[in-house]
Amino acid sequence: MYAVIKSGGKQYRVEEGEQLTVELLGAAGEVELSPVLVVDGDRVLATPKELEAARVSARVVDEARGPKVTGFTYKPKTNNRKRWGHRQRYSLIEITGITASGAPRKASAAKKAPAKKAPTAKKAPATKKAPAKKRPPKKA
Repeated sequence: MYAVIKSGGKQYRVEEGEQLTVELLGAAGEVELSPVLVVDGDRVLATPKELEAARVSARVVDEARGPKVTGFTYKPKTNNRKRWGHRQRYSLIEITGITASGAPRKASAAKKAPAKKAPTAKKAPATKKAPAKKRPPKKA
């Protein structure tokens, strides 16, 4: 069984027990990721209704930093020079479980029917107003 998860604007194909680096997750410990696709043998879950009960759980193992990216901007004849650098922070996670079906998320199984609105009384047709009086022209 494998799943495709979405994290940090990217999608990853994961299996149980696999470790991978994703963009920094604020929480430490157990994390639940949203699956985009779950493949369980011959069964493929891909629609939002089928994925309501699917879960991918992971454990945050460590935080890491990527390679340093340096940059330099220069504009001639103006003494305008700017050096900058950046190191992206990542979370190392380990996939602890993939379940294709389970308890529905956040009471989505018991959705309430929208309340019907009471019929409103019809308004009487508006009476016609008299036309506005014209102003006399200005003298020059």
